[in-house]
Amino acid sequence: MASDRLWEDRGSKIVILDTNAILMLFELNINLESELKRIIGNYKIIIPKKVYDELVFFSNKINGKKKIYSKASLDLIKKYEIVESFEKDADNAVFLLAKKTNGIVVTNDKDLRKSLKEKSIKVLFLRAKKKLELE
Repeated sequence: MASDRLWEDRGSKIVILDTNAILMLFELNINLESELKRIIGNYKIIIPKKVYDELVFFSNKINGKKKIYSKASLDLIKKYEIVESFEKDADNAVFLLAKKTNGIVVTNDKDLRKSLKEKSIKVLFLRAKKKLELE
C-alpha cells in the first residue's frame, strides 16, 4: 500500500519536530526528509518557537557535542516554518501544535511519546538507531 493512502487527504501532512528529534538527526546521522517521504509521503515540517529557543539555549550555554549539534540544528531548521508558541515549555508547545494541526510529532522522548499516544496523536520515533517508525 502506498504510504500516502494511509491518510484521509492527499495533501501534505504537518510534521512537528521536538528538540530531541532535531538533535537526533545529527547524533545518529538520520536523513529526516527521506524517512518522512518513505513513511508519510508529502509533508510540511513546522517547529514550535519554544523548540527553537531550546536549541539557542543549548548552543550558547552548554559545552561538548550537544553544543555542536545544537548549532548545526539551528542552521538546519532555517528552512522550516517556525511557529510562535506561548506555552511554558517545548513539550507543551509540541503537544498543542500537534493537536491544533492534527500533525505528526517526531520525537524519541519517552514521556512525550506516552502523553501524545494517550491523546491519540500520531508519533514517529527512531527504531534501531537508523529508521523512523510510526506509532
